[in-house]
Amino acid sequence: MDKTKILFVCLGNICRSPSAEAVMKSLVDKNGMSNSFEIDSAGITGYHAGEPADQRMQRHAINRNIRLTSISRQVKSPDDFKYFDYIIGMDDQNMEDLYSLSPNDKTGKISKMTDYCTQHTNTSVPDPYYGGAAGFELVLDILEDACEGLLNYIEQDGK
Repeated sequence: MDKTKILFVCLGNICRSPSAEAVMKSLVDKNGMSNSFEIDSAGITGYHAGEPADQRMQRHAINRNIRLTSISRQVKSPDDFKYFDYIIGMDDQNMEDLYSLSPNDKTGKISKMTDYCTQHTNTSVPDPYYGGAAGFELVLDILEDACEGLLNYIEQDGK
């Protein structure tokens, strides 16, 4: 059986998308499904390529027993669009950028993280980089909700 491959994307790949990657990995691990998934994250820009996740984001995630271990990288077009089954942007600008990078924007692979929320009504995952502690907590709250919804969607979709 092929693994379901998910790529989470934000602007710089140091706050939101590595957190989504870590939350999703933690969730599938808790459900005994790690062998069924390949989960990664990337940034629209390569500004932070080679760097670990933001230290503040890491601290907030650790408080929830979630470890951000990924190293930032930039989205690779067309390779990522061919390889991954799901490419998930964090906000409207990420979505626009993903569609412009996609060699074929009719792939149906691109979606927005908050589309999978079942409890939060946010229309995007806000960038916490220039804010305080509450912003990092809100990002994790939204991502935990959205990753649960995404996993349920994938299980129902059969992919």
